[in-house]
Amino acid sequence: MSETVTTGASPRQDPFAAQTNFDLVADAYDESIPLHVHDHYLAKRVAFIKAHTTPGPTLDVGCGTGRFTERVRDAGYDVTGTDYSQGMLDVMARLRPGIPGVQASGTDLPFPDDTFTLTYCIAVMHHIADKDAVHQTLTEMVRVTRPGGRILIWDHNPRNPYWPILMKRVPQDTGAERLIPEHEVLDGLTDGGARIAMSKPLGFVPDFLPKPLLPLGRLAEGIVENVPGLNRLCAHNVVLAVKN
Repeated sequence: MSETVTTGASPRQDPFAAQTNFDLVADAYDESIPLHVHDHYLAKRVAFIKAHTTPGPTLDVGCGTGRFTERVRDAGYDVTGTDYSQGMLDVMARLRPGIPGVQASGTDLPFPDDTFTLTYCIAVMHHIADKDAVHQTLTEMVRVTRPGGRILIWDHNPRNPYWPILMKRVPQDTGAERLIPEHEVLDGLTDGGARIAMSKPLGFVPDFLPKPLLPLGRLAEGIVENVPGLNRLCAHNVVLAVKN
């Protein structure tokens, strides 16, 4: 079974809890996006991690139900998941046993300095939303990463006009979210003591693309990602940093 540790943080003190009550949507969360699109992006993100990092102690900040955490573990990384929602961690423990889960806020990660060789978060920052809390989460992610280790932020791109439409259709988005500009991510990481190794827009397959159109979506994605100017409309901002 997965080991889940509860820190006892109060929801009223935590910016994660100011958004969606993820305990209420935990059981339905994995079905909120079609499986074929989920698999496309899971594979894309794992490939990115394998290309730019090396296996070692790894932290998934905002791991949710652990679907991506499991993929990273299976790629050879010794990964721990942390999430504010105990309900999400309970789903991870039930469906993906063997992955340690820690209940905590990203603004106050309960790990010593210099613990992980890779610390990442996927589609988390827009749920934190509050500008100060986003900044604190980014500096915390740097703090718990070892010198020379990597910090990866993969989040929604505010320049993509599709997000406001999609975010009305999924149970985890209530309207309280805020799409985080790239410069806020860069500033938070550098203020925490990391240098930016890469910042690029990636992804263009819509989350509700019908399965028969997925090959066409992948083709369009590859084109858009590699056309300067046009790639500003990609779905995600992807930032990779190295701790000094």
